[in-house]
Amino acid sequence: MASLNVGNLGEYLREQRRNAQLSLRQLADAAGVSNPYLSQIERGLRKPSAEVLQQVAKALRISAETLYVRAGILDAERDRDEIETRAVILADPSLDERQKQVLLQIYESFRKENGNHDGGPDDGDGAEPSSK
Repeated sequence: MASLNVGNLGEYLREQRRNAQLSLRQLADAAGVSNPYLSQIERGLRKPSAEVLQQVAKALRISAETLYVRAGILDAERDRDEIETRAVILADPSLDERQKQVLLQIYESFRKENGNHDGGPDDGDGAEPSSK
């Protein structure tokens, strides 16, 4: 039986809300959820649905995938590096929203170009160098 780590999600949400300089009430309004419900999520008393997490992520301007992993909805092991990289980009206060989106698009294109497989970097088996 997998543990839910709902407390971890709540702590993370509180940290992201504070980084965004939003009160609990402001975030609840922006996400379209009730203030008491959001408070219970932050305190680890409730496990929100994927839809609620998506609304909260949008209001915080962070990756919904990151919240899904922290809530136990997505498998953290497989995509941890990608999700953490995306989260760092989205949390960077020195970038505006357009810059963050462009950087994420570039990051994704590089991942696709490199094969985006679970086995890590290519061993060189059968791969030809790109400079011929």
